Amino acid sequence: MKLRNLLSFIPGQDLNAIPDLSVTGVFDRVQDVKENSIFVAVSGAKVDGHTYLGEAVARNASVLVVKNRALVPINFTGYVLIVENPRKTLGQLASHYYGNPSHHLFAVGITGTNGKTSLTYLIEHLLNDFGFMTGVIGTINHHLEKRVWPTAMTTPSSPTLQARIKEFKEEGATALAMEVSSHALHQYRVDGVSFNCVVFTNLTRDHLDYHENMESYFEAKQRLFSDLLWQSGKHPIYAVVNQDDEWGRKLKVADSAVLWTYGREPSDFRFQVTGSTFDGTEFNLYHANHTYQAFTPLIGLHNVYNSVAAMAVAVSAGMDLDRVLHSLDTFEGVPGRLQHVPNTRGLHIFVDYAHTPDALENVLKSLRQLRTENKESSKIWCIFGCGGDRDKGKRPMMGKIASELADFVVITSDNPRTENPESIIKDVQKGIAHSSRIKLHTEVDREKSFAWVLGNCSSNDIILVAGKGHEDYQIIGEIKNHFNDFQILKLMASGESLA
Repeated sequence: MKLRNLLSFIPGQDLNAIPDLSVTGVFDRVQDVKENSIFVAVSGAKVDGHTYLGEAVARNASVLVVKNRALVPINFTGYVLIVENPRKTLGQLASHYYGNPSHHLFAVGITGTNGKTSLTYLIEHLLNDFGFMTGVIGTINHHLEKRVWPTAMTTPSSPTLQARIKEFKEEGATALAMEVSSHALHQYRVDGVSFNCVVFTNLTRDHLDYHENMESYFEAKQRLFSDLLWQSGKHPIYAVVNQDDEWGRKLKVADSAVLWTYGREPSDFRFQVTGSTFDGTEFNLYHANHTYQAFTPLIGLHNVYNSVAAMAVAVSAGMDLDRVLHSLDTFEGVPGRLQHVPNTRGLHIFVDYAHTPDALENVLKSLRQLRTENKESSKIWCIFGCGGDRDKGKRPMMGKIASELADFVVITSDNPRTENPESIIKDVQKGIAHSSRIKLHTEVDREKSFAWVLGNCSSNDIILVAGKGHEDYQIIGEIKNHFNDFQILKLMASGESLA
């Protein structure tokens, strides 16, 4: 692409002063820089990209995008673009370089502490039933139909994101469902994505090691509904917001957007749960002065919220609500989200990604509710840990929640990373009140904690293994070891060998 065309979207540019050259890429990682490419010097939490300008020049970058002109090497003879916010410019440059691929798709962005992954899978299912071909970008992976790309983060860097959306488009995608993390919004990674519909699920404690406080965390989420939605350029545009969440009620939505609320309180898509089993949940949906009987094969109140939000997105895409209800019946679930583990022992075993206080509380309450409604006398076992090198404040909170809602609590390792796993377990224990009702067991080795529970539980008991969900690894120290909760539990609970 010609540099003049690429920079034409930036106000105040003298196009005649821009050299007539073709650029070969847009990068913020200096190791990716190649001849005639653009290097954008972004400032991170630990490293300032300006310190790599010399290496970018050595790799024959032809354009440098910087905030501080004085840091550009004196031997650089290419073009220098000075901008106030290199991160934001990076997102816009990447989008333009790859042909603004999201402009050609029905693009949905989902943000919130919990529910993002489940929602992308639900939306993918509903839209595909409506005739779309939907690409998904999120925590588990990136995928389009049967093609799968691994991912290391919920929302990738701007160049990777835009390249992937272009790849989706070239392979026939007509829709996009993507998770939008607070980190990505704060770091302008999704600037340049043109959304048709954005969704707010909820906001509860998470990532405070990055955002410092809940207000800053919320402000990062807010950008999706104001700045980015306003910049979309599409019509119509929609914001689907959880009205029952206190932070959802505080959201400011771009004036040009249609706001649709959902929840159990009066809203545009209101629901009322009417029954639940281990096979799914029945509920009434109230929309536009009509009442619909609905069923989702997912369990738990939080998953009814997710299902209703996905239905609203499908309606915004033009799908008839009766057809949406029929499509929802056939949804097969999400890896690592209250995923049922088949076994030969008559146990109700679930693997879930719940790694925040709110998520753990929601899942355990859902399982308790199911036990009550189905008149079960079974016990609930909760196996979980907390990640190392992350927010320590939530550890005792999660311990307290588990001890109040489960009958047996087993604290083990999650991804301890460089922290001492025993110290993490002690932090969790601080939230557990001494009580004769709660039976507590600790085991640093995650696999051994599974074996201990399976050796002590009874038929029909409910076992929740929380924290890692779909992850197929465990990080101990700085080493990533293969570890998959679902696979290990399935083998153990069926009496098969792990070898």
